[in-house]
Amino acid sequence: MSGPVILALDQGTTSCRAICFDRQGRALTVAQQEFAQHYPRPGWVEHDPQEIWETQVAVAREALRRGAIPAASVAAIGITNQRETVLFWDRRTGQPLTRAIVWQCRRTAEMCERLKVAGHEAAIRGKTGLVLDAYFSGTKVAWFLEHTPGLREKARRGEACAGTIDSWLIFKLTGGKAHVTDPTNASRTMLFNLHTRRWDDDLLALLEVPRQVLPEVRPSSQVYGRTPRDFLGAEIPVAGAAGDQQAALFGQACFGPGHAKNTYGTGSFLLVHTGEKPAPSSRGLLTTMAATVGESPAYALEGSIFITGAAIQWLRDGLKLIEESADSESYAATVPDTGGVYFVPAFVGLGAPHWDPYARGAILGLTRGTTRAHIIRAALEAIAYQSREVVEAAEEDAGIRMAELKVDGGAVRNNFLMQFQADILDRPVIRPRVTETTALGAAYLAGLAVGYWAGLEEIGQNWGAERRFEPRMAAEEREALYAGWRRAVTRAAGWANP
Repeated sequence: MSGPVILALDQGTTSCRAICFDRQGRALTVAQQEFAQHYPRPGWVEHDPQEIWETQVAVAREALRRGAIPAASVAAIGITNQRETVLFWDRRTGQPLTRAIVWQCRRTAEMCERLKVAGHEAAIRGKTGLVLDAYFSGTKVAWFLEHTPGLREKARRGEACAGTIDSWLIFKLTGGKAHVTDPTNASRTMLFNLHTRRWDDDLLALLEVPRQVLPEVRPSSQVYGRTPRDFLGAEIPVAGAAGDQQAALFGQACFGPGHAKNTYGTGSFLLVHTGEKPAPSSRGLLTTMAATVGESPAYALEGSIFITGAAIQWLRDGLKLIEESADSESYAATVPDTGGVYFVPAFVGLGAPHWDPYARGAILGLTRGTTRAHIIRAALEAIAYQSREVVEAAEEDAGIRMAELKVDGGAVRNNFLMQFQADILDRPVIRPRVTETTALGAAYLAGLAVGYWAGLEEIGQNWGAERRFEPRMAAEEREALYAGWRRAVTRAAGWANP
């Protein structure tokens, strides 16, 4: 390794990663470590914030060690994170006051239903661009304040901080000096007004959230502070942050209106850049902030699918049908089709375009001839079906037809899935040379803040395609398969509705 690098910290739903990038956007070293998932009740999902912090520190140090990269060679640190996951911590000691409620958690679904019945849905949608759903952070913050003894009083006294994982990491990385977030994460809280780009007083009052617990909203590319020397061995600027999906949009060089990408991770997320003005959705998509460089706003439409890669992890860890997630590709290739099996992975409800918190997972069409390969293939196909749903919704909202789809995330290494995605969409799917675009986006944002890259044109030149998957399925077969998927979704819908 020669010359300075950018260190990206990629804090995901199931693991923490650290990746060092060079000026060409190439990943030089990678370190990754999974952490525990906690399920205290059905539909509840939690993380241990201290474990996240310690794991993130460990992989950062490991990434530098593997590349023999001295801390003094790290020009800046960028952060990308699971977005709607939220926690409270002590402002003075930096110790967690709660566990983190994960974006997948459904504990506030009834609270959201009460707000809908009370007539608040339209106002929330108009201000935030979000649907009224337990997915987002605001009702999680309200739940903590209501159910954690002494927390509301501590919050009112200014002794507690609330924040999404980016805020937690920035606070810890700067030795408690910076309690900040960026617009992409703020816009996922259901407390942030897209039009004023500020915390909204009416929404704070509605959910009884004291303003003083919330972080300052700063641009996605800006120096927020510096790490203490004992963190990595040098004082390094913490200079960029964006929620994982907006970071991936940036890492795919989608800087202007009409540019789009789909990320395949624990869930899958389609984002379409819409420029400097928010675009409303009539098809169940979200209007959200895109990563910002400077003071000018940037917006996007998003289709959020809750469970895609997590379904493959469930086949691995829950059913023990595969030893490694990558095994799903070889198993799927052993059968010509699913034998009529459909897998609807609605373990925590359905996101866009359905927004059904009471849907639950279902495997349909089983016969005595069904094998593990059929079920595994059905799980992979479900990822592609759900992605088609949000692509069609985005096209209708934006009034465009996407000529192609840029893809990224861990699952894009699965060639079977990428080919089936191209087939069921009937358009090319483009896999970039660098598939770690979420971490790369965070690196670009941090590097721009410290002058490591001169501007968007320079980093846009780093993007390149590794492979194009062209559709080759007959139209009749494609539409018959998709009709079966839509029928399967109706069977899973509303299953847990009391």
